[in-house]
Amino acid sequence: MKEKIKFLVAICSPLFSGILFCGGQSLPTANTNRFSHFVEINYFTNFTRTVNPKGETELISPPIQAEIAWNELILSWNADAPTGTFLRIEARAISWEHPTKFYTLGVWSPDNRLFSRTSVRGQKDPDGNVDTDILLLTQSARAAQIRVTLGGTNGALPILKFLGASFANTKTPPAFRPSNRQAWGKIIATPEHSQHGYPGEKGWCSPTSLSMLLSHWAEVLQRPEMNLTVPIVAANVYDEGFAGTGNWPFNTAFAGSFSGMKSYVTRLDDLAEVEDWVNDGIPVILSARWDWLLPGRPIDNAGHLIVCVGFTKSGDVIINDPSTRFDLGETVRRVYQRQNVIRAWTKSHNAVYLVYPVGTKTPPNIYGHW
Repeated sequence: MKEKIKFLVAICSPLFSGILFCGGQSLPTANTNRFSHFVEINYFTNFTRTVNPKGETELISPPIQAEIAWNELILSWNADAPTGTFLRIEARAISWEHPTKFYTLGVWSPDNRLFSRTSVRGQKDPDGNVDTDILLLTQSARAAQIRVTLGGTNGALPILKFLGASFANTKTPPAFRPSNRQAWGKIIATPEHSQHGYPGEKGWCSPTSLSMLLSHWAEVLQRPEMNLTVPIVAANVYDEGFAGTGNWPFNTAFAGSFSGMKSYVTRLDDLAEVEDWVNDGIPVILSARWDWLLPGRPIDNAGHLIVCVGFTKSGDVIINDPSTRFDLGETVRRVYQRQNVIRAWTKSHNAVYLVYPVGTKTPPNIYGHW
């Protein structure tokens, strides 16, 4: 079952030791041998709620206990956000020595007009730093605390629907998992889009990949409002601070802003877990290194977003690759060798976007990654 933190109680007992801890009491020992752990928060009744002098609502979580000793944190959020509203997402780590300051992991608005949609530079201190959308610690921590500020004009505020916290210990290698061969030979029908050929296009692999998933679900659900062109998606995920469209949580926040959709960033152990999702009919966006996907490509160490839509009968990976040049006769649908995808995926420490309708049957969450 998914780990859903409802925050209806805040007691320290073995029953809740894997989720919360209370001030002044000892914490359970974190597992240092696991790579990643995902915490899903759907209810916010036990967040401290205040109104700041600007009239903005601030929600502060209780400390969230990770099941691993972690050094990286990615936060995702889904919200119903009217035009002219914004969310500021912050987090601090709670280590064995002391809590860090709150780092800003994003200021997100649906329209990027009255309030800029932006990551925040220049946050480095002795405890850590923010690399666009990832909190990086200098020392491992065992818990985190999240602060969400909800603001807007004329009294309008966004409604927070979901928070996701993806903890990772990047000093521990992901575990090998047995392949799910039931996914071998399966292909999920997914529209094929290229990131190239648009005026002003620059590094649009992420919004192009997202546009393919949104178009897929638009067809499945008969929701034409989600069948959007690549430039429209790019405009809705653009990060002013990063000056680009590759901010992972900004992409998933846009997908999750549609009614009835859930969308977040997490990290998996193995391609076998992607097979689990494909076997259940859900395409997965992977963050991989472009030149490692196909030997012989020019060196390019930047990240690249691709859509896994299936697997061949021998287990190689069927990808919708947005880096496709139709003018050169290339096709979006490609087959990449399994080992090349695994290697290229390590660039992001196995990051994925998971996008699907609320209530969808999802794979068993055996390892706590979604």
